[in-house]
This record gives sequence, structure tokens and C-alpha cells, in this order.
Amino acid sequence: MLEIGPIFRALMRNKVGAILIAIQIAITMTIIVNAVFIIYERSQKMQRESGIDEANSFYLSSAGFAESFNAKVSIKEDLAALRQLPGVANAIQINAIPISGGGWSMGLQTQAGAEYDGVGVAVYMVDEHGVDTLDLEIIAGENFSPSDIGWRETAQRLWPDKIIITKSMAEALFPDDPFETAVGKTVFINDTEPMVITGIIDKLQAPWVGWDRVENAMLSPENLNYESTRYFIRAEPGQRDSVMKNVEEFLAESNTGRIIRSMRSIEETRERSYRGDSAMIKILTTVMIILTVVTALGIVGLASFSVNRRKKQIGTRRALGASQGAILRYFMLENFLISSVGVFLGAALTVGLNVLLVNQFDLDPIDWFYIPIGMVILWIVGQLAVFGPAKKAANIAPAIATRTV
Repeated sequence: MLEIGPIFRALMRNKVGAILIAIQIAITMTIIVNAVFIIYERSQKMQRESGIDEANSFYLSSAGFAESFNAKVSIKEDLAALRQLPGVANAIQINAIPISGGGWSMGLQTQAGAEYDGVGVAVYMVDEHGVDTLDLEIIAGENFSPSDIGWRETAQRLWPDKIIITKSMAEALFPDDPFETAVGKTVFINDTEPMVITGIIDKLQAPWVGWDRVENAMLSPENLNYESTRYFIRAEPGQRDSVMKNVEEFLAESNTGRIIRSMRSIEETRERSYRGDSAMIKILTTVMIILTVVTALGIVGLASFSVNRRKKQIGTRRALGASQGAILRYFMLENFLISSVGVFLGAALTVGLNVLLVNQFDLDPIDWFYIPIGMVILWIVGQLAVFGPAKKAANIAPAIATRTV
């Protein structure tokens, strides 16, 4: 520890380089720690379960154009035939696709009246096969019966009198009660229109992956009498790809008065929906690597410059009995002091940047343990970077002290 005094005085005499490296370390730590936290959050977001059988499910659109095209008849015939195709576990007509980015939302409230606030909910319109086709789990109440299913006409505003909601939605509507007690209770849509909760499903995500209430969803018992419709199909395990081809060919050939298009698997839909998050992770990872390399090179450069400038001084110390270990320790300790200034400054900047991100972009506050971990990592990077130049300094022969140049 007696070396700290001479090291500190030497740094004060040549402080510009040390200050620049300390600032570089601080900036690197600020960006890296916040980037790691953002990457972790985005990764967790991308791994959220949608609640459906993603591996075996797909969907496509059917758009009628012929004058003789009858949407209601076509939908009934299509669903009956699809459910009989080899490899198809079940099929439904649906108005929106989970995690797809586009859908229908409404508000549910526990009291009637425009003066009461509603809780946002994603709406999925399905028939009695919806729970099975989406591979959902009813954890309270019961599924729809065939007699519950109605037909929604274009521009219709009235809603069915029964719904199934997710556990998350039940907890949002009745935060003070166990979620099971929501079964049988009446909620209101369009301010005053009553709907009875007949069942609760464990999990089903909304179409919008960036929504902060992504697990608030409900099933409405109805088919849509629209000329343009969407079918959701769940295949038997491992048969999705072959079933996709067969379904598309069957629908195209069974009715030439419509167009079959936009067929996608749920896995492809997930990749598309989270493409922005995936790109951000790649960009932040690249930035982190570049910053770390640049900082390490800066430390190497400063240490190498210091060694070359002080060769004679190092040789004199060696001639006076300083061991190679002492010289190595001197430069490692010098770098540790510079790094310490940088990481403590970086800790303050990390908190400041995170506060800014929280306020401007509605991100979560950073967990406290990211900061000490970041400090330790930057200390280690600094020690690894300076080891080469320090080892070079330790190998300087005592005879260098007798040279005049």
C-alpha cells in the first residue's frame, strides 16, 4: 500500500491521459450496464408465453369476391370440413390473432355507467371450439355451449351476454377477490351492456406485445358474418407444415369464389412481432462489445505509453532491488486506481441515465445489483488490459538505467 502515494503523485503530474481513460471507463460502464438491463428485459418479454399452442398452430385469411359468395354458408362449410381433415386437431373462425400486432380491444367495467372507468381487454370472437383450438385451459367456470354462439353482422354494436376472461383480467376487474369468484359476476361493456363471466382461462395474450396489460383478454361467443374472414387451425403435434399445405389447397379448391391468402404459422408471427426487440438486442450487444474493446485498447495504449516513457525509471528501480512482481503490481495498482475513479463516476452516470430512460421511455428502474456487477466487470477488464504492458515493464532489465537515451 506504500506504493499508492507515489502512484497518485505520478498520476497528478500526468493526469490528462488518466482522466481521459477514467471518463472512457465511466461512459462505457454507463452504457453497458443500462444496455444489459434493457437486453434482459427485452429477452424476458420475448420469452413470455402466449397461452396458445404456438408450435402446432397457424392461420390464414379467406376473402370472398364472387357475387354468389355467401359468407355465413361458406364459414359453416369450411369449419366443418377443416375439422375433418387429416392432421387437424381443431379449427375456428377468429377475429384476431394473439401476438400478431392487430386486433380488437374494448373496456369492461364492474359498474354500469359512463362515469366509471373500464379495464382494457383484447377481444377474441370464437365459437365453442375456441378453447380447444387455441389450446387454452379453463381454470374456473365452463366453456361456451353451441347454443351460446351467435353471428356478428357488419357494424353491429350489441354484444353477447356471456364471456370467458383470462385470470389476469379477472384480477384486474376484481383485485380484492380471488380470481375464481369472478365466475358468475356481471360486467359491463359499452358502459351499460351487461355480460356474465361464465369461465376463466389461465392465460391468453393480446395481439399487442408492447401493451402493458398484454394478458388481459376475453373470449366472446360469436362468429363473424363477414366476406373476409380468418381461420385459426391447430394441427396434431408435429404435423403443422404438412397440414398448412393441405388446408390451403383444400380451401382454394373448395370454393373458387374467394381468395386464400396470408397463411402464417404462429412461430413466424412471433418472430415478426418481436423483430424490433430482437434487432435492439443485437444492436446493443454490438455496441457493448465495441465499447469494451475500445476501452480495453485505451487502457493498453495508456499503459504502454507510460511504460515506454518510464523505461529508465523502471530500470533504476530494478537496479535498486525492485522485483518483477513489484513492477507488475505497480502498474496493475495504477490502473486499478484509474479504473476505480471511472467506475464510481460510471455508477453515478448509470443511475442518471436510467432515471432519464424511465422518465422518457417508461422503462422499469434498473435493479440495484447491476451496478456493482458492472463495476466489478470493468475492474476486471482494466486489469486484463493492463496486464500485457505491465508484464512488459516487469521484464525491463536493470541495465537500462545506465543508458543515456
